[in-house]
Amino acid sequence: MYARSTTFHGSPGNIDAGIAFVKNEAGPMLDSIEGCRGLSMLVDRETGQCIATSSWEDEAAMRASDEQLRPLRDRGKDILGGSMQIDEWEIVVMHRSHHGECARVSWLQGDLDAMAETFRAAILPQLEQTDGFCSASLLMNRSSGLGCATTAWESRAAMEASRPAADEMRNRAATDTGGEIVDVHEFDLAYAHLHVPEMA
Repeated sequence: MYARSTTFHGSPGNIDAGIAFVKNEAGPMLDSIEGCRGLSMLVDRETGQCIATSSWEDEAAMRASDEQLRPLRDRGKDILGGSMQIDEWEIVVMHRSHHGECARVSWLQGDLDAMAETFRAAILPQLEQTDGFCSASLLMNRSSGLGCATTAWESRAAMEASRPAADEMRNRAATDTGGEIVDVHEFDLAYAHLHVPEMA
Protein backbone atom coordinates (compact mmCIF):
# COMPACT_ATOMS: atom_id res chain seq x y z
CA MET A 1 0.00 0.00 0.00
CA TYR A 2 1.14 3.53 -0.80
CA ALA A 3 0.06 7.05 0.11
CA ARG A 4 0.39 10.55 -1.27
CA SER A 5 0.17 13.46 1.15
CA THR A 6 -0.46 17.03 0.09
CA THR A 7 0.42 19.58 2.77
CA PHE A 8 -1.20 22.98 2.44
CA HIS A 9 0.23 25.90 4.41
CA GLY A 10 -2.94 27.91 4.10
CA SER A 11 -4.92 30.58 5.90
CA PRO A 12 -6.80 29.67 9.11
CA GLY A 13 -9.86 31.51 7.80
CA ASN A 14 -10.07 29.15 4.82
CA ILE A 15 -10.08 25.86 6.76
CA ASP A 16 -13.85 25.29 6.67
CA ALA A 17 -13.96 25.91 2.91
CA GLY A 18 -11.09 23.45 2.50
CA ILE A 19 -12.90 20.78 4.52
CA ALA A 20 -16.06 21.28 2.45
CA PHE A 21 -14.00 20.92 -0.74
CA VAL A 22 -12.50 17.62 0.45
CA LYS A 23 -15.88 16.21 1.56
CA ASN A 24 -17.90 17.33 -1.46
CA GLU A 25 -15.41 17.20 -4.34
CA ALA A 26 -12.03 15.62 -3.63
CA GLY A 27 -13.29 12.61 -1.66
CA PRO A 28 -15.98 11.56 -4.17
CA MET A 29 -13.58 12.04 -7.10
CA LEU A 30 -10.89 9.89 -5.48
CA ASP A 31 -13.48 7.18 -4.75
CA SER A 32 -14.01 6.87 -8.51
CA ILE A 33 -10.32 6.36 -9.37
CA GLU A 34 -9.13 2.78 -9.79
CA GLY A 35 -6.69 1.70 -7.09
CA CYS A 36 -7.56 4.47 -4.63
CA ARG A 37 -8.35 3.30 -1.11
CA GLY A 38 -9.59 6.55 0.39
CA LEU A 39 -8.67 9.97 1.71
CA SER A 40 -8.11 11.67 5.06
CA MET A 41 -7.64 15.30 6.04
CA LEU A 42 -5.87 16.74 9.07
CA VAL A 43 -6.28 20.44 9.89
CA ASP A 44 -4.72 22.92 12.29
CA ARG A 45 -7.22 25.74 12.69
CA GLU A 46 -4.69 28.00 14.39
CA THR A 47 -1.93 27.89 11.77
CA GLY A 48 -3.92 27.00 8.64
CA GLN A 49 -1.78 23.93 7.96
CA CYS A 50 -3.69 20.98 6.43
CA ILE A 51 -2.57 17.55 5.27
CA ALA A 52 -4.73 15.61 2.79
CA THR A 53 -3.57 12.00 2.37
CA SER A 54 -4.81 9.55 -0.26
CA SER A 55 -4.08 5.82 -0.04
CA TRP A 56 -3.41 3.48 -2.97
CA GLU A 57 -3.37 -0.26 -3.57
CA ASP A 58 0.10 -0.09 -5.12
CA GLU A 59 2.72 2.33 -6.36
CA ALA A 60 1.60 2.00 -9.99
CA ALA A 61 -1.96 3.13 -9.17
CA MET A 62 -0.63 6.09 -7.21
CA ARG A 63 1.67 7.18 -10.03
CA ALA A 64 -1.03 6.70 -12.68
CA SER A 65 -3.35 9.06 -10.78
CA ASP A 66 -0.89 11.95 -10.55
CA GLU A 67 -1.83 13.79 -13.74
CA GLN A 68 -5.54 13.33 -13.15
CA LEU A 69 -5.35 14.75 -9.63
CA ARG A 70 -3.15 17.76 -10.38
CA PRO A 71 -6.11 20.10 -11.12
CA LEU A 72 -7.78 18.93 -7.92
CA ARG A 73 -4.69 19.74 -5.85
CA ASP A 74 -4.38 23.14 -7.52
CA ARG A 75 -8.01 23.87 -6.68
CA GLY A 76 -7.37 22.88 -3.07
CA LYS A 77 -4.43 25.27 -2.97
CA ASP A 78 -6.58 28.08 -4.37
CA ILE A 79 -9.25 27.45 -1.72
CA LEU A 80 -6.88 27.14 1.24
CA GLY A 81 -4.38 29.74 0.08
CA GLY A 82 -0.65 29.60 0.80
CA SER A 83 1.84 27.01 -0.42
CA MET A 84 1.55 23.29 -1.20
CA GLN A 85 3.96 20.38 -0.75
CA ILE A 86 3.48 16.85 -2.11
CA ASP A 87 5.10 13.72 -0.60
CA GLU A 88 4.79 10.06 -1.57
CA TRP A 89 5.07 7.22 0.92
CA GLU A 90 5.06 3.48 1.39
CA ILE A 91 2.58 2.45 4.11
CA VAL A 92 4.53 0.14 6.42
CA VAL A 93 2.31 -0.09 9.51
CA MET A 94 -1.42 0.57 9.95
CA HIS A 95 -3.25 -0.38 13.14
CA ARG A 96 -6.71 0.97 13.95
CA SER A 97 -9.27 0.18 16.62
CA HIS A 98 -11.50 3.09 15.61
CA HIS A 99 -11.34 6.59 14.12
CA GLY A 100 -10.51 9.46 16.43
CA GLU A 101 -11.10 13.20 16.57
CA CYS A 102 -7.50 14.40 16.41
CA ALA A 103 -4.02 13.21 15.52
CA ARG A 104 -0.35 13.79 16.27
CA VAL A 105 2.10 13.51 13.37
CA SER A 106 5.84 12.96 13.95
CA TRP A 107 8.45 13.08 11.21
CA LEU A 108 11.72 11.24 11.87
CA GLN A 109 14.88 10.83 9.82
CA GLY A 110 16.90 7.65 10.27
CA ASP A 111 17.27 3.94 9.55
CA LEU A 112 13.79 3.16 8.25
CA ASP A 113 13.94 -0.62 8.72
CA ALA A 114 15.03 -0.14 12.33
CA MET A 115 12.30 2.47 12.74
CA ALA A 116 9.64 0.04 11.53
CA GLU A 117 10.88 -2.69 13.89
CA THR A 118 10.89 -0.33 16.89
CA PHE A 119 7.44 0.95 15.95
CA ARG A 120 5.96 -2.56 15.73
CA ALA A 121 7.75 -4.19 18.67
CA ALA A 122 7.98 -1.40 21.23
CA ILE A 123 5.76 1.56 20.40
CA LEU A 124 2.50 -0.04 19.22
CA PRO A 125 2.07 -2.21 22.36
CA GLN A 126 2.63 0.84 24.56
CA LEU A 127 0.21 2.95 22.54
CA GLU A 128 -2.49 0.29 22.89
CA GLN A 129 -2.26 0.68 26.67
CA THR A 130 -2.65 4.48 26.49
CA ASP A 131 -6.06 5.95 27.32
CA GLY A 132 -7.87 7.40 24.33
CA PHE A 133 -5.67 5.78 21.67
CA CYS A 134 -7.49 5.04 18.39
CA SER A 135 -4.97 4.23 15.65
CA ALA A 136 -1.36 4.43 14.52
CA SER A 137 0.39 4.36 11.17
CA LEU A 138 3.94 4.54 9.90
CA LEU A 139 4.71 5.82 6.41
CA MET A 140 8.16 5.82 4.82
CA ASN A 141 9.92 7.53 1.96
CA ARG A 142 12.97 5.38 1.30
CA SER A 143 14.59 7.84 -1.11
CA SER A 144 14.65 10.63 1.49
CA GLY A 145 15.06 8.42 4.57
CA LEU A 146 12.04 10.08 6.17
CA GLY A 147 9.48 8.30 8.31
CA CYS A 148 6.07 9.75 9.22
CA ALA A 149 4.27 8.33 12.28
CA THR A 150 0.66 9.33 12.97
CA THR A 151 -1.36 8.49 16.08
CA ALA A 152 -5.08 9.27 16.33
CA TRP A 153 -6.89 9.99 19.62
CA GLU A 154 -10.53 9.94 20.65
CA SER A 155 -10.40 13.51 22.01
CA ARG A 156 -8.14 16.54 22.25
CA ALA A 157 -7.90 15.93 26.03
CA ALA A 158 -6.69 12.36 25.48
CA MET A 159 -4.09 13.53 22.96
CA GLU A 160 -2.84 16.24 25.32
CA ALA A 161 -2.63 13.76 28.21
CA SER A 162 -0.56 11.40 26.05
CA ARG A 163 2.14 13.99 25.29
CA PRO A 164 4.70 12.95 27.96
CA ALA A 165 4.49 9.27 26.94
CA ALA A 166 4.58 10.22 23.25
CA ASP A 167 7.71 12.32 23.79
CA GLU A 168 9.41 9.38 25.47
CA MET A 169 8.42 6.93 22.71
CA ARG A 170 9.50 9.33 19.97
CA ASN A 171 12.88 9.96 21.60
CA ARG A 172 13.41 6.21 22.01
CA ALA A 173 12.59 5.62 18.33
CA ALA A 174 15.08 8.30 17.28
CA THR A 175 17.77 6.84 19.54
CA ASP A 176 17.16 3.23 18.46
CA THR A 177 17.35 4.14 14.77
CA GLY A 178 20.30 6.51 15.02
CA GLY A 179 18.04 9.21 13.66
CA GLU A 180 16.56 12.54 14.58
CA ILE A 181 13.12 14.06 15.13
CA VAL A 182 12.40 16.45 12.28
CA ASP A 183 9.02 17.84 13.36
CA VAL A 184 5.93 17.11 15.49
CA HIS A 185 2.50 18.63 14.89
CA GLU A 186 -0.99 18.10 16.31
CA PHE A 187 -4.14 18.33 14.19
CA ASP A 188 -7.90 17.86 14.20
CA LEU A 189 -9.04 14.92 12.08
CA ALA A 190 -11.53 16.62 9.77
CA TYR A 191 -12.14 13.80 7.26
CA ALA A 192 -11.42 10.14 7.95
CA HIS A 193 -11.98 7.86 4.95
CA LEU A 194 -8.56 6.25 4.62
CA HIS A 195 -9.50 2.61 4.02
CA VAL A 196 -6.15 0.97 4.61
CA PRO A 197 -6.28 -2.61 5.94
CA GLU A 198 -4.56 -3.74 9.13
CA MET A 199 -0.78 -3.82 8.53
CA ALA A 200 0.78 -4.22 11.99
